[in-house]
Amino acid sequence: MDTIVILLLCLIVLLQLGNAEATMKVANMFGRGRRKIILDSCALIDGRIVDLVRTGFVSDELVIPKFILRELQLLADGKDPHKRERARFGLEIAAELQEYSWANVSIDESNVPGATDDKLVRLAKKRGAVLCTTDYNLNKVATVESVRTLNVNELAQSLRPVTLPGETIEVKILQKGSNGDQGVGYLEDGTMIVVDGAAKSVGSKVSVTVDRMHQTVAGKMVFAHLKSPAQATKSTAVRTKATSQSKPSLLRPKRLTALAPKRKRI
Repeated sequence: MDTIVILLLCLIVLLQLGNAEATMKVANMFGRGRRKIILDSCALIDGRIVDLVRTGFVSDELVIPKFILRELQLLADGKDPHKRERARFGLEIAAELQEYSWANVSIDESNVPGATDDKLVRLAKKRGAVLCTTDYNLNKVATVESVRTLNVNELAQSLRPVTLPGETIEVKILQKGSNGDQGVGYLEDGTMIVVDGAAKSVGSKVSVTVDRMHQTVAGKMVFAHLKSPAQATKSTAVRTKATSQSKPSLLRPKRLTALAPKRKRI
């Protein structure tokens, strides 16, 4: 009976407040959907974890090891200006994460022996936690040690919009491809596109038709060919007619903006 009353009270609070913070607080009360996520220096310096927390996609318990903060502090006090700037940014991210009440951020002061990567893997095993890092080698080591990892770079790759075969897009050709008649460009999200017959269009923006997509270890690649002049003329006529009749255009859904590029581990 008491449980039912508590649930009803929680529901009333949610209906009155109706925001993400209240929802996550109630979820935390019952301990549902909570994981322990250990953040390494790469994840903090990368900074995108803040965006995931702020938008409510991550509401788990975030664990920042004390030895990671010490590592960032040493770099922030160092002589290398580039490393010093990045380390200070990582410390700012750690402080900003604590501002979000629905993200339970804790500092782990466990004394774990070994190098930094070994410490992170051992601590993740000890606490039954997930390891969040953008370090490629650490990801591989953690996988071998049966420790789950979260990589924001992999998330960014998965969120890239899908380009369907037959779709017509515009792209700027930046360089020649491996074959003599190919041109290479990049979509707005950073996806490489290889265009047949575009070798002479380097430096120009051209209309192309997508042929297929290819998934590689590094990400997605798009293969396309130059749009024929007849197709281009027909498309231009259709657009002109639609404009003259003052009809509202059917816009494509806004594509997700690509997340920040991968940053190397210090």
